[in-house]
Parts: sequence; C-alpha cells; structure tokens
Amino acid sequence: MHNNASTVSVLKARHPINPTLSISAVWGFCTHMCTSVLKARYNHTINRPTPRYIIMSYTTSYYHIVFRTYRSEQTIPKDHERELYAYLYGIARNLQCQTYSIGGMPDHVHLFVSLPATLPLSSFVQRMKTDSSKWMKANPNFPHFRGWGREYAGFSYSLRDKDMIVGYIMRQKEHHRKTTFAEEYRAFLEENGMVVDDRYFLNVE
Repeated sequence: MHNNASTVSVLKARHPINPTLSISAVWGFCTHMCTSVLKARYNHTINRPTPRYIIMSYTTSYYHIVFRTYRSEQTIPKDHERELYAYLYGIARNLQCQTYSIGGMPDHVHLFVSLPATLPLSSFVQRMKTDSSKWMKANPNFPHFRGWGREYAGFSYSLRDKDMIVGYIMRQKEHHRKTTFAEEYRAFLEENGMVVDDRYFLNVE
C-alpha cells in the first residue's frame, strides 16, 4: 500500500519547469511519441518497395545487303572503291551497326552487317544511300557517279553464316569474271524465296 501511494503521489507531482503539467501527463506524451515512432518505422519497412531487377532483351539482326548504282552505271572506280567502303563503314558505325564486310564492283555494293533492334533495315539502307551519295557527288574521285538505284535487296542470316557471306563478298572480283550483276542479283533473290517479275527486274532506275 505504501508503494502504491508513493507512485500515485509521484504521478500527481508537478513538472519542475512547467508547473501546469503533471508528471503523468508528460509520461503519457512520451509514451505516445515513442509508439508513433515505432509504428512509423515498422510501416516504412513493410511498405518499402521491392528492389526492381534489370530486365535485358537480347537480339541480333544480321543482313546481307546489295544495292546498285543508278542504272547500273560503272561509276565506282576500282582505284577508289576502298575509299567508298571506308565511308560506308563510318556511316554504319555512326548508326551503331557492326560491319563485317563491304565489297562490290563498279556498279554495285555488298554489305554484311548487324543492326540494333531499334533500327529498321529500310532506314539503314536509306541512310547509307543518302549520305554516301552526297559524299560521292562532291568527291572528285567519283566524277561520273549520279546516284544509287532505287531498289535494294536485304536478307537476314544467322551468325553461323558469317564466314560464308564474308568470304563471298571478298571474292566479288573473282565471282564476276563469270557472272554478271543481273545474274548474281536474280540468284540472290531466288535463293531467298523471292519471285522475280521480269517486267520490273532491274528496270527501275
């Protein structure tokens, strides 16, 4: 009984700095604040967002592309073809493309490249033709160049075909000792399942 009476008297005692507050009121306030802090920490832990994992997508697009000069004119001099190939390589690199081989003849060009997922084949070819055409027309080493033909051919391959296609492009000079561009182009289309309409085959400028 003595201890209970002492406890009651202590709780009824006045705060030494602010006499209007009892010790019991101060104790209740402190208890409330501690409980609120603990609840806030608990809720923060429960509601903490789950760590997000980075999701990666993996794609590869390998293309063998062929396009010719305007009307198949012989306007790419052999002495300066490597200069053109280097420029085409630079365009592809600026487009974030990987170039494995570039080659050709005075009237056409072959490329074997891989494109990023965000770049359509048609957009790539358009940039290659447009940028290189402007450069060639301003370059005295290509005095007779009048532009590229409108059409092109581009077909997808897998990585295991790389060596075969790179070798084929590197042997263009040897290949065309026996085969014309028209024969090569037709075979290229037919091997990839295209139906060639002779009314329009290489008739478009």
